[in-house]
Amino acid sequence: MSMKLYVGNLSFDTTEEQLTTLFSEAGYVTSAKIITDRHTGQPRGFGFVEMETKAAGQKAISMLNGRTVDGRPLSVNEAKPQNKGGFGGGRRGGYR
Repeated sequence: MSMKLYVGNLSFDTTEEQLTTLFSEAGYVTSAKIITDRHTGQPRGFGFVEMETKAAGQKAISMLNGRTVDGRPLSVNEAKPQNKGGFGGGRRGGYR
């Protein structure tokens, strides 16, 4: 069973290829995706890496969480399940 990881505090210069290479130190990388702003196309400083196995995911967390890459300490942990439906948090309604 695969494991999806959240990777935060990425340099805006980091590429998906670099992310794949870095995480392959811990095991087989199924996918790597850097999240970009939908309006500007600029990287948002975080991404997701999917490891082939849960063991590889745990190993990647222990190896890479806090490691400095491009001058920034990475934040690596298990990704939380995506919220299905809705537009996220916040208060509903407008001014009254």
